[in-house]
Amino acid sequence: METYILAFDQGTTSCRALIFDKKGSIISTSQREFTQYFPKPGWVEHDAMEIWSTQVAMAAETVTKKGLEAKNIAAIGITNQRETVVVWDKKTGKPVYNAIVWQDKRTAKYCDLLKSEGKSQWMREKTGLVIDAYFSGTKVKWILDNVEGVRERAEAGDLIMGTIDTWLIWNMTKGELHVTDVTNACRTLLFNINTLEWDDELLELFTIPKSMLPRVKQSSEIYGHTAPGLFACRIPISGIAGDQQAALFGQMCTKQGMVKNTYGTGCFMLMNIGDKPIVSKNNLLTSVAWQINGKAEYVLEGSIFIAGAVVQWLRDSLKIIKTSKEVEQLASSVSDSGGVYFVPAFAGLGAPHWNQHAKGTIFGLTRGSTDAHIARAALESIAFQTMDILKAMEADSGISIKELRVDGGATVNNLLMQFQADVLNTVTVRPKIVETTVMGAAFLAGLAVGYWDNLEQIQEIWQTDVHFNPTTDRVLINKQIDGWYKAIEALEFWTK
Repeated sequence: METYILAFDQGTTSCRALIFDKKGSIISTSQREFTQYFPKPGWVEHDAMEIWSTQVAMAAETVTKKGLEAKNIAAIGITNQRETVVVWDKKTGKPVYNAIVWQDKRTAKYCDLLKSEGKSQWMREKTGLVIDAYFSGTKVKWILDNVEGVRERAEAGDLIMGTIDTWLIWNMTKGELHVTDVTNACRTLLFNINTLEWDDELLELFTIPKSMLPRVKQSSEIYGHTAPGLFACRIPISGIAGDQQAALFGQMCTKQGMVKNTYGTGCFMLMNIGDKPIVSKNNLLTSVAWQINGKAEYVLEGSIFIAGAVVQWLRDSLKIIKTSKEVEQLASSVSDSGGVYFVPAFAGLGAPHWNQHAKGTIFGLTRGSTDAHIARAALESIAFQTMDILKAMEADSGISIKELRVDGGATVNNLLMQFQADVLNTVTVRPKIVETTVMGAAFLAGLAVGYWDNLEQIQEIWQTDVHFNPTTDRVLINKQIDGWYKAIEALEFWTK
């Protein structure tokens, strides 16, 4: 009987389920969007019950539409939006409040208070993170402090919490398993990345009862099985990783110094730094990459807020293109940006600058500047921002990068990928299967149940589509890089 791996990709706007075979090929996929709630400016919420019902429906649909049955599924792997968090009643299974999403900013003032109390370095050394509303811990505290009666119920031991992986597994096992993995735990501001355990001092700071927390497991092990009645037979659940770590694993960046960059609305760049955490001196985050066979590995991570979103802006606001695909043709109609630099700081500047007051700015316009020059400068800005993070990673780790593995929607743009290789002076590698995030979850689940024997076998599955080699003419590229640094300096000066 042919068996497969079922992988859940629980994202910020949709739930997907994909089925992989032994060769890593996708044989079936289903996807459905779910509702986004914006109750106040800066607040973002999801209905956790809708996430669960949508995700389980997609799992059933993707299995049945290929004529498969539960007995054909060797294991289930999960990847998820990382910092979104739910608090629920462990007897009824009902959430006490909507899931608060990673994008939600309601706890920003509380984070500013913690910074003013001098907690930043102390928390960075424990968690590898900066104090920010992005992470889950402050969201849980907000629910306990602001939803009537909830703190009392939590302190009585009636409520539990978890990131979305925890919520899905609790429902899949009908309350039998309350677990998470190290990659999700390390994004809560409650987890010590040195001891790989929940940190009592952090829990005390946030006034969160320890009884609420899930058990922290490895990223690849058999946690348990689906409850009877969910599917026709019980299926092992055996892989969990937050979306960016899953993408790193899906890209097979399993050795120290290997780097991947995911090009979406923003960019997420992760570098495998081996088995010891490095506290960044260059405004990057340190997280756990995964834990397999008792061994944890770590990553440095940098985020770019505006990447693919700059192309959407050209389409929707400037209206110089009708579809995102047209940007490559328009940008290719000129040989360079004609001295135009575009810093797309629409949501401030992310790593390594962290300037929340920066605004989107275009420099170097002349009477000869055209829509093509602006389009080219917009694409080049994605590559320049990626370069800034890569240089910070090299400085923190002491490792010089040999290649960058890329995934995400914008990687179909050959002009961008070639310019990326040029500014980094590093080979940029695009894989054949760009579904690396959900593939990482499938690999982790399959490893735990022996579907794949070892990492070497999986590495043979990972295949390159195109290598983009950097130009040997460094004079022009170095001049362009200098222009980018000048643009950043000018923007920093303007925000003062």
